[in-house]
Amino acid sequence: MAPSANKTEILGWNDLDDQAIKYARALAADAVQRAGNGHPGTAMALAPVAYLLFQHHLRHDPRDPDWIGRDRFILSCGHSSLTLYTQLFYSGYGLTLEDLKEFRKKDSATPGHPEYGHTAGVETTTGPLGQGIGNAVGMAMAARYERGLFDPNAAQNQSLFDHHIYVLASDGDLQEGISAEASSIAGLQKLSKLIVIYDDNKITIEGDIGLSFTEDVSARYRAYDWNVIEVGTLPSGEVDLISLNDAINQSKAQDVAPTLIRLKSVIAWPAPKLQGTSKSHGAALGADEVAATKVALGLDPTQDFAMPAEVLSHVRKVLDRAAISRVEWNQKFESWRGGNKVAAELSDRLVSKELPKNWRSALPEFSSEKEISTRKASGDVIQKLAAVLPEMWGGSADLAESNNTTIEGAKSFLPAASTSSSADPYGRVIHFGIREHAMGAIMNGIALHGGTKPFGGTFLVFSDYMRPSVRLAALMKLPVTYIWSHDSIGLGEDGPTHQPVEHSAALRAIPGLDVIRPADANEVAQCWGQIIENTKPAGLLLSRQNLPVFDRSKCNSAIGATKGAYILRDPDSGEKPKAILIATGSEVSLALDAQVALAAKQIPVRVVSMPCWEWFRSQSAEYQEGVLPKSISARVSIEAGISMGWAEFTGSSGRSISLEHFGASASAKELFTAFGFTVDRVVAVVEDIL
Repeated sequence: MAPSANKTEILGWNDLDDQAIKYARALAADAVQRAGNGHPGTAMALAPVAYLLFQHHLRHDPRDPDWIGRDRFILSCGHSSLTLYTQLFYSGYGLTLEDLKEFRKKDSATPGHPEYGHTAGVETTTGPLGQGIGNAVGMAMAARYERGLFDPNAAQNQSLFDHHIYVLASDGDLQEGISAEASSIAGLQKLSKLIVIYDDNKITIEGDIGLSFTEDVSARYRAYDWNVIEVGTLPSGEVDLISLNDAINQSKAQDVAPTLIRLKSVIAWPAPKLQGTSKSHGAALGADEVAATKVALGLDPTQDFAMPAEVLSHVRKVLDRAAISRVEWNQKFESWRGGNKVAAELSDRLVSKELPKNWRSALPEFSSEKEISTRKASGDVIQKLAAVLPEMWGGSADLAESNNTTIEGAKSFLPAASTSSSADPYGRVIHFGIREHAMGAIMNGIALHGGTKPFGGTFLVFSDYMRPSVRLAALMKLPVTYIWSHDSIGLGEDGPTHQPVEHSAALRAIPGLDVIRPADANEVAQCWGQIIENTKPAGLLLSRQNLPVFDRSKCNSAIGATKGAYILRDPDSGEKPKAILIATGSEVSLALDAQVALAAKQIPVRVVSMPCWEWFRSQSAEYQEGVLPKSISARVSIEAGISMGWAEFTGSSGRSISLEHFGASASAKELFTAFGFTVDRVVAVVEDIL
């Protein structure tokens, strides 16, 4: 069937465009059928939507997927991965027809859900619903912040660094609480470059959406201060591409709010029996239905993974359009460089992921004359680092004063329309609000956008609220920094609801996450330095209460903390240690006190500060043996949390002084005494195992 006059006139459409969409639908059905499992229905329904975006709206260069001038596309409904894979294949990102045939197979370029860093053109790992929306909000915030770094005085939509973030989202995404958190802050921030296309197909795996989701989504998003545009289906059930194109253009033309395009669709259209049903959501259609769908599309039902050369040649013309766009952008970029030398040098440095020369000299040194909490020390380090690293920005989930996450003298990242006296569209202080889950996803989005280094803070106990985002940061190896303060029963009177007990162990269980619990202010400084150099997520577990700053004339240098564990102090007598005390955070000072008490009993012991298990594991076998020699089996770990995992370092002959129950409401001093974190207890345990 020939394209309508409107499509030809408005979209520059021809028959090959219609054919491309038909084959995209068939490819989705074929790929799931061959794999034996997957989600064909949404990919079939959204094929024209993704095609319209990739062919007509996205500014992108498939030959250079990391081009800094590109728009971003996020498939938040990651289960519909074929929606994205097909367009990456069409656009020339390197995916082949053979890759589509290997869908969901081990080591294929087309895993079940899109994976960042695995497939070119995938901007973020999605699958856990709602995360993509949170990531997109972070990307939109990062785009504005980087505009402030590089081109703050450019007119609206006239900067090289202006670009859009497009999201395809499902009703499942909008049911998740994280999307509500993220959408709320997006509206407050007036992120006008953010365009979310909501696939309103009324279907979930369990059946009709009315089983669980009956709210007025449009009204909800208008209440978030979003621009909302509704697009219906054509009488046939097909996507109304003309109206959708108009909605996208309207969204791009305005600069006052993020946009939600509420798009009606029919899942699995045009499958004769399964369109509009939940049976097409999460399972293969079946050979007969796939064949019948191809007949409905006007395709040969006997051909699987068909792709006519003329259709592929047509869709690959996006490469030619990208090349023209890139030449124009590059010319403007070179002109900008000529007039913005300092900003250009910063841009080059951030793109290359280099750090300024001698940046470590900014790390402060703390005197042993005064006790200081590690949260306060972290705040002091942030001030020093922020002065030399303009790419560093962040804030807290409404706990900035407690987490010490505010960059002093910096403005708040808020739109110009904000009534706050500290508002600045390019400010460095992010007010996430009481939205821990969204904070985690937004930080991921900022890191994914590239260039800048985000941090975000809350109490350690509330890391549970953001854990899914933390896990994804670890999976994607993103350089985000979590500041989790109030790290133990040292929190005190707020009681067991706010006292983390199992959290250190739970976070250490996440592969790829560095969990760091420094013992004093100087360890904090050195650990921050290591975090900045690393390229993976890290969480700082910090004390509320003041802690001693160790006298480094009597203890080894805090630089040892960067190795994850180090000998803080050996016996003053020079004797070979009979036992090793291994501790983290506030309990390290207890270990030092116990060392003195044990020395008085003629028991020489070594004190090891182990702020980060993960860093220690990465050291050479020789270094590990030097710190924890196998010849010394009498080892005691001391940490105010559950002992899970400590046997790796204490060995079968060792013991753990730990907390295997919830805390209580009392002062920190009372709690540490009541729960056995005392010198007498440590001495008794050491004597018992010797």
